[in-house]
Amino acid sequence: MMEIKLQRADTTDAKILHEMQVASFQELYDRYQDHDTSPANEEADKIEERLRQEMTYYYFILCGQQKVGAVRVIDEKQAGKSKWISPIFVLPEFQDKGIAQKAISLCEEIHGSEGWELETIMQEEKNCHLYEKMGYRKTGRTEAINDKLTLVFYEKL
Repeated sequence: MMEIKLQRADTTDAKILHEMQVASFQELYDRYQDHDTSPANEEADKIEERLRQEMTYYYFILCGQQKVGAVRVIDEKQAGKSKWISPIFVLPEFQDKGIAQKAISLCEEIHGSEGWELETIMQEEKNCHLYEKMGYRKTGRTEAINDKLTLVFYEKL
């Protein structure tokens, strides 16, 4: 596998981040019709707004020199405050190659390996498997979005 690296994004990258996010989440949106919560249904200005937040870190996931996905880390850098991954995505043609796993490991190298939280779609077994394989554990909290989709919450203490 090619080398995976993270490259910090800034507000000038909002448009490309939005395009990649929509492309990456469109299939899930089509399947679950989660109009209010799907990253595929989000406006570009929402990403730009997040990029301006002091505690938000967006990284492009690079495979060689190619942008194949992105991850947003929310890190307030305060003791006792969890860090969040929300969202992480890999373009469809690059999925199932271990890229997301490597990207999460790189995020943990940058921001510390403990005190993480995230949520994912309970019905997406491969997502749940990825996070569990990386040491994330279900918190017991779930949130039904509609009759097809339930979010499940994870933490890595």
